[in-house]
Parts: sequence; C-alpha cells; structure tokens
Amino acid sequence: MILSSCFMNNGNYGTPVILVFFGEMGFDLAVIIMVLQQFVMSTVGIYYAAKGSSGEDIVSQKAVLKKVIQMPIAYGALLGILFQLFHIPLTSSILNSIGMIGDASIVIIMIILGMQLSMLTIKHIDYSKITIALTIRMIISPLIATVLVYFLPIETTYKQILIILAAMPSAANTTLMSVQFNTKPELVSSSTFISTLISLITLPIVLWLVGTPIPS
Repeated sequence: MILSSCFMNNGNYGTPVILVFFGEMGFDLAVIIMVLQQFVMSTVGIYYAAKGSSGEDIVSQKAVLKKVIQMPIAYGALLGILFQLFHIPLTSSILNSIGMIGDASIVIIMIILGMQLSMLTIKHIDYSKITIALTIRMIISPLIATVLVYFLPIETTYKQILIILAAMPSAANTTLMSVQFNTKPELVSSSTFISTLISLITLPIVLWLVGTPIPS
C-alpha cells in the first residue's frame, strides 16, 4: 500500500500539467521534483517493494537490502551527475540509445499495467485497502503539502506547483515494482488505474483551489 499511496505520477502526468499552466519555469521545477522522486523510488521504494515481497528468495532484512543495492537505477543517476559535473561529453549514438530506452520505458510500464488489470476481477479487488491508499494519495497528500509549503520561504507559484504535484495519482512504475517483487501487484495496479480516473475530477478542483493561472 506504501507504493500506491506515497509515490505520485509526476512524470508523464504531472510535468505536462505543470508545463501547460506554468510554462517553462514551472516545468523546470516539476522535472527536478520528478528526478528527486525517481531517486527515492529507486531506493526507498525498492526497499518497501522487496520488503513486502512474497518471494521465497527475500526472507530477511539482509536479502531486502541486497535487492536495493542490486538495482542499477540509483547508480545510473549518480553516474549521470558525475558526467554532468565533469562535463564529460557523450556521442550522439549513445544519447540516441538512451533516449530510445527512456521512451520505451513508459510504453512497457503501460503494457504491464494493462496486463495486470486484464487479470483483475471485481471480486478480487481489496476495496478497503484501495480506499485507504487513494485517500492518502489524492486527499491527505495535497493537504500535507499545503501545510508544508506554507512555512517554506518560496514564491507562491512554487507553492502552487508543489501542491499540484502532490495531488497527482499513483505513479505508474510502482506497478512495475510490484510485479517484479510480487508485492500485491493487483492492489498496486488497480490503485494506479482508479487514482488516475479519480484525478480527472480531483485535479481540476485542486487547480482551482490553489488559484492556478489559466493558460492563454
């Protein structure tokens, strides 16, 4: 349930919304938040996914930490930071390859999400846990963000962006984690799907409440 409630879809959902309403300035902040969340997901998220796994190879705290260490995402991020700091250039072929892999990742995640949903039946949905996860993700999360940004010495626009990002539905790649570690993939995938549908109603309300500027 942690995967569904704690990680929001700031990638292919949040950043385009911010770009539409706040332009390039807001988009830059949204990308920074997205990168930070991806780093947390690739460490803390993997930890909880492995910890909740029903696999026989993950039976101890040591095994859980081993799974976290084995994940290459964090190492790739650190390598990218080093390349940026030391201004190490990459050839166009490498950049194109990385771009193709990045573009394909969203498609793969959507396919896996669809496969999980196709195997899900109404009678197997755990409505109580989904309700709790969605309440945290869609209501409590933006409320907490509202309280936190109130005390931050930042511009009002940045506060609005942070609240909106906190109101996004569950991240789609949590489904990938739940499938990989067999951490209740039915619950995670259904939460992702339902929260995305609900966001069609809740997100406009949040945009209105925070006083989002109407794009011209």
